[in-house]
Amino acid sequence: MRAKRLRLLCLPCAGASATMYLRWKRWLPEWVEVHPVELPGRGERLGEPLIDTFETQVVRLCEEQATRLRGDFALFGHSMGALLAYGMAARLRDVGRPQPCMLFASGSAAPSMRDPQRFAGLDSDEALIADLRQQGGTPEAVFESPELLRLTLDMLAADYRLCDSFRYRAKPPLPCPVQVLAGRDDDIEGERLEAWRRETEGAFSLEWFEGGHFFIRQQEERVLEAVARTLEERTAKDFHAATTAT
Repeated sequence: MRAKRLRLLCLPCAGASATMYLRWKRWLPEWVEVHPVELPGRGERLGEPLIDTFETQVVRLCEEQATRLRGDFALFGHSMGALLAYGMAARLRDVGRPQPCMLFASGSAAPSMRDPQRFAGLDSDEALIADLRQQGGTPEAVFESPELLRLTLDMLAADYRLCDSFRYRAKPPLPCPVQVLAGRDDDIEGERLEAWRRETEGAFSLEWFEGGHFFIRQQEERVLEAVARTLEERTAKDFHAATTAT
């Protein structure tokens, strides 16, 4: 059975724009409509002010993406993007709106297990540059261009403030299933990834990939295969449940 069409909203990591997902439009199956989500202050929204508080960004995202957050849709986020995707799903639940058919949390500890010291000391350009190099994934051309580096550091600083503003509040688990993707060489411990299991009353899975924090670039083909497989299985289950009910 051919999977039915659905929208996949993709949220970027800290310091990045929607362009990190552009290739996915060509590489995922045609029935998956990839929608890279551009946050204010970057890419085609460069002229807009950066948002550096979690709740403000989540509310804005749910408002701006309202027409896509209907019918069959899924959320994918890497690192900061995973936290935003979780925030969106939680807000949709709280206001009684439809849930995604799947929440993909990539390269991110569970909301209840975030490191409170992760952003300590990252309050200067020098510290941010060192952090960028440690994380990997930033093209060398960015470091060589004063203009690109300035834009990146400003985005990164705002995004780190956004992540640091997140406060976990224990609430009922999400109705939607959660799949966690992780790099074996990332510094996020397995127990902090497994803790995502407590955030869903649906199915949970954790899939490992070779590579560090930016395994989604290092292992992009395998990541996309996993995403497509999961979405196909999920839509097939939903179709079977719907036909059985009727």
